[in-house]
Amino acid sequence: MVLPWKQIVLLSITGCLAAFPDDVKFQGPRLRTEPVDLVLPINSPNQQATIICDAEGSPTPQYSWSLNGTLIDLENDYRRRMSGGSLIISNLDKDRDSGIYQCKAFNARGAVLSRKASVQFAYLDNFKTQTVRSTVNVREGQGVVLLCGPPAHSGELTFAWIFNQYPHFVQQDSRRFISQETGSLYIAKVEPSDVGNYTCVVNNTITEEKVFSSPTPLVLRSDGVMGEYEPKIEVHFPDSIPAAKESLVKLECFALGNPVPEISWRRTSGVPFPSKVKTKNSNAVLEIPNFQQEDAGTYECIAENRRGKNAARGRISFHAKPHWFQTMADTVLSIHQKLFWECKATGKPKPSYSWLKNGEHVIAQGRIQIENGALSIPTLNLSDSGMYQCVAENKHGVIYSSAQLMVLASPPSFSKSPLKALVKARLGSEVILECKPQASPPAISLWKKDNEMLQRNERMTLFSSGTLKITNVSRSDAASYTCIAKNQFGSASTTGRLLVTEPTRITMRPTNLEIIVGESIVLPCQIASDPALDVSFSWAFNGQLIDFQQDSDHFERVGGTVSGDLMIRNIQLNHGGKYVCVIDTEVENLSTSAILIVKGPPGPPDKVTVEEITDSTAQLSWTPGRDNGSPITGYVIQGRTPFTVGWQAVETVPEMVNGNTLTATVVGLNAWVEYEFRVVARNNVGLGEPSPASAKTRTEDTSKSKHNRLNAALLCWGKVITHLRIIVPKTSQILTLCSLSQVPSVAPKRVVPRIVSATQIEVIWEAVPDIAERVLGYEVVYWEDDTKPDTVGKVRISGNDTVVNITGLNANTAYYLAVSACNTAGPGPQSVPINITTKKPPPDRAPLNVQWSMIGSTLSLHWDPVLATEKESHVTGYMVLLKRHRHNDLNYFVTNKTSVELSLPGNDNYLIQIKATSEGGEGAGSEPVHIHKLSMGARGSGACRPKPSNLSATLISALLYFVW
Repeated sequence: MVLPWKQIVLLSITGCLAAFPDDVKFQGPRLRTEPVDLVLPINSPNQQATIICDAEGSPTPQYSWSLNGTLIDLENDYRRRMSGGSLIISNLDKDRDSGIYQCKAFNARGAVLSRKASVQFAYLDNFKTQTVRSTVNVREGQGVVLLCGPPAHSGELTFAWIFNQYPHFVQQDSRRFISQETGSLYIAKVEPSDVGNYTCVVNNTITEEKVFSSPTPLVLRSDGVMGEYEPKIEVHFPDSIPAAKESLVKLECFALGNPVPEISWRRTSGVPFPSKVKTKNSNAVLEIPNFQQEDAGTYECIAENRRGKNAARGRISFHAKPHWFQTMADTVLSIHQKLFWECKATGKPKPSYSWLKNGEHVIAQGRIQIENGALSIPTLNLSDSGMYQCVAENKHGVIYSSAQLMVLASPPSFSKSPLKALVKARLGSEVILECKPQASPPAISLWKKDNEMLQRNERMTLFSSGTLKITNVSRSDAASYTCIAKNQFGSASTTGRLLVTEPTRITMRPTNLEIIVGESIVLPCQIASDPALDVSFSWAFNGQLIDFQQDSDHFERVGGTVSGDLMIRNIQLNHGGKYVCVIDTEVENLSTSAILIVKGPPGPPDKVTVEEITDSTAQLSWTPGRDNGSPITGYVIQGRTPFTVGWQAVETVPEMVNGNTLTATVVGLNAWVEYEFRVVARNNVGLGEPSPASAKTRTEDTSKSKHNRLNAALLCWGKVITHLRIIVPKTSQILTLCSLSQVPSVAPKRVVPRIVSATQIEVIWEAVPDIAERVLGYEVVYWEDDTKPDTVGKVRISGNDTVVNITGLNANTAYYLAVSACNTAGPGPQSVPINITTKKPPPDRAPLNVQWSMIGSTLSLHWDPVLATEKESHVTGYMVLLKRHRHNDLNYFVTNKTSVELSLPGNDNYLIQIKATSEGGEGAGSEPVHIHKLSMGARGSGACRPKPSNLSATLISALLYFVW
């Protein structure tokens, strides 16, 4: 082509399939259901059969049928008609209706042939003569064969023999065998009890008809008994046996002999039989189900008695019908382009190939070339359009693969893919302008800037797809850009304007702060931006986008279009962390972050334990709680008894317990009184919440006071349920103590623990049946081992629930647990302790090197795999969390790969985070990836676009941003 312009211009031939219309539809006929082989019985004169054929396409396909290669004239055939595409045959006739049938489906787009299906008729004639057969004379101890000679038939047969009269059938054993190949009866060694009449029974498994031969008399000769002789194999399989893949192979082997021979089998290669191989009828039949390539080889049957042995061999060869492993696909090409289709199939023997176009054989001549399973047409014409089929065939079967070829010829058109009327780009960035005309053959594309042809320079790149890329955008690049597309059938153009904007700057950033619980604060986020840009602000807290509607009690965004300040009211401890302000415009994404440290009173101490107690002192220990951002400066000990009102401070040694001390001695206690204790921590912010109460513990007492209190125990409150007899030391006085209730007397059964994660176990048990004692709930006790009493924990539930979740456990740790029923008197007997080990913890490393690219509305993500250490749970997959900004919803996707493709609507902003998953739970999350809504408009151009080598090659309107 000679260009009419003298200067060098940017020009490209758009050779992608993307140049074809997006609405191309392949509407040629496609077979959904094909005919199958039929073996039919003839039960009545009015019997009919249906051969199914069904196809889809637009227009709706029509059908025709052939029998033995000859078109069936349905208009003049009163016995045959069609329903949809299926052929219905009435008044079946085995002579006229037997044969090979094939269906053809066709519409205006082309035609396809179905597989060939055979129709056969099963029948079984009577035996020709019903007179008594010739007598068989045999000596005792001799072997004999009684022939069946089945009559003419079609369909699979089975055989049996009647001895003397019906229904006395011959029972097969090591001495007698009925071949299902020939129908004959073989007796290895005749005995006197075998004398009688034998009738062969033939059964057709299709028609279920039975016919009986005339009897064959068997009599013993009077000239003596047959002596011993070596086995003689009378029933054996052929020397060469073809076997189809996945078929059931049966081999028969039986010998005459005296003594009765024993049958055994082996492979001459020495390879033992797999477990699927079975023997039947005293080893006379060897069955190989689901025959495969590895089952092929030489098989040997050995018949042996004490007089000798004999053997028969045969080789089973593996055969398989064709099976596709490469087929062609629907294809659309421009006129004069080249077509190359190749199909490949496995099979044994090796399949041969042929090609059909619209149901007719394709001949290799002129432009058409066929070699093995490949079809090529170097220069396409419009007449080449149609439905093509590749046919692979061997003696075990024929398979068809179909595809439609559409040959197009049209001038360029931008009706489906015009340039955006206005494209914005930041100064110094890069911009992509796509030229994607629909054209057949592919169009030549060139570009104009305003009214001048675009000159090539180091910043201007034109890809083979016709797409224009401008790097390091300058103010002089602001202009109208026009893509002109031409081919031999015409030309078309599309125009868009490029607006260059100033970079956005952050003028006020948030700073790291420390703050007290309950206070309020404003984190600033203010910018200066080009007035032509639309600006939006969003905030993320510890990697999660803040939902201002759901979290309105504490979070509010304040400021105007140039300010995205975040107000946090009534700050709580859980508000401490990393805050990121994200600024989005049509051309760029910016962010700034700050760490907020929230200080508060200490958390409650834990595991308050009475280590030792006397009549006036108690030695306590505890574990510290969280300091909540301010170091613990001291502890206050509180106690209570049944005689005090609420909790009260108690005297301790040391008097002032500092923040580094985790033990103290409580003094000034009363003797023989039940006490509970708790601990409260303090820091510079204030007093924290108290710990859980210790177990109730009674102080000791003197002997006199014990005596007085035991006497007082004689006073009961009327109704006595339990009596406890006690002998008081030194006095031999017998006392009776009373209580109002008993603990449950039965332990729960069928306790089943289930590991949920590295820190959680679910326990299920069977409810205690109705007993005399009242059951108000259950108590689950768990511990690591008997040498660690501080690891004991318990969970109580009330009511009839028989399931509980135990949380806060240590990872990869063996726990023991037991369940007991309880009431106001306390817990009853425990169930038998059960051992269970929590999972290893999930990996504490987040997925790294998260990369993404955007083509159209398809987002491709890729990240480095997370490798678990020996002390962590194995990584089973990854969870991709997707947060939509506008719709404020959260979705997740699970994959076992380190990449995923997502389809994102282009009208929203997205935050994406990736976590590794394991049996121990979810691992650490990656730093969130922010995807701006305008990234959707900056699409790639299909298979012809050069693949970006790194993030610097991503589109100007789709920048990767990690929230930090």
